[in-house]
Amino acid sequence: MRRVLSRLLLLTVIQVVVFISCRAAAPADSGFIKFMTYNVHHCNPPSKSGVIDVDAIAAVIKKEKPDIIALQEIDVNTGRSGKINEAALLAEKAGYHSFHFSKTIDFDGGDYGIMILSRYPLSDMETHKLPTDPATGGEPRVLSVATAALPNGKKIRVASVHLDFQGKTNSKLQMTEVNKILGKEKLPVIIGGDFNAAENSETIGLLDKEFTRTCKNCAFTIEEGKEKLAIDFIAYKPGTKFSVIKHQVIAEDYASDHRPVMAELKIR
Repeated sequence: MRRVLSRLLLLTVIQVVVFISCRAAAPADSGFIKFMTYNVHHCNPPSKSGVIDVDAIAAVIKKEKPDIIALQEIDVNTGRSGKINEAALLAEKAGYHSFHFSKTIDFDGGDYGIMILSRYPLSDMETHKLPTDPATGGEPRVLSVATAALPNGKKIRVASVHLDFQGKTNSKLQMTEVNKILGKEKLPVIIGGDFNAAENSETIGLLDKEFTRTCKNCAFTIEEGKEKLAIDFIAYKPGTKFSVIKHQVIAEDYASDHRPVMAELKIR
């Protein structure tokens, strides 16, 4: 009798463990995805001039546990960041398996650009140059794109972007090109980035023509003097393929001059 009871107890424990494990795995397996966008200020806390703190950015990511992150202002082997590869270090320290770094410009003996960081496998990685009006003296910019293979077998295209703020034309030119490039995609797309433009701008109007943002009247993501602005956004297309479960701007002000933006989406 004791053996029977022991076996029944063991079976019950196994069933509970399996049930809990299934519950824990449900969001990813059911087509949910947590997507973050974060301008990391080349891992330099704005309150500490010249200090590079990759651990601080990694800690933010580890705390929030996004599945995929669009990152901007990444240094790779630059002098100002001590010749470290911030892209590889962020992947290692935050515990992510895949990343795609897209070089924007040569800078201080190394590369400066944007990246996509993912806990899921990435493939078909691309870097697209975006146009810049020479009259503005603006900085060249790129669009970083990759395919993410989700645990439920579905695939989506994910993108990171950092638009130029100089002049009145660059961000509009670049956003128009982003729409053109991603308009050719057959898979659902999620894009995150620092658009260097507020919600009521023509640039975000162009974004809204092709994409659905995860927020309206969005909380601020950066402070410039006394002004608080929302310029970092997450958006998706087509609108019928996703629904927003949650959107938040994370109140983290040490690691970067931008606050990270996180959205949880359900892929229909």
